[in-house]
Amino acid sequence: MKIDDAAARLEALGNETRLRIYRTLVRAGEAGLPVGRLQEKLKVAPSTLSHHVKALVTVGLITQVREATTLVCHANYDVMRGLVDFLVAECCADAECKDTKTAA
Repeated sequence: MKIDDAAARLEALGNETRLRIYRTLVRAGEAGLPVGRLQEKLKVAPSTLSHHVKALVTVGLITQVREATTLVCHANYDVMRGLVDFLVAECCADAECKDTKTAA
């Protein structure tokens, strides 16, 4: 992952409402949540939800799929894993890591 992509995704998650939206979608699993249900769970105005969902879609953290007349939001787990991997990829690269094994 490029550093500018990681920065944009982290910036998007730096907003409390967007973080709440994202966490709710992650908890929902692969099925995702219809926009109306997401709004109901989070108790946010439709225009506010739309604004924040758009920001998360723009950076690739969530996707939206139209199912008949319903718009369903899904967490993009591949992007989430990529971001987490990016954050830990060079853990302790410039220092010696201590052995953290515990006695059995």
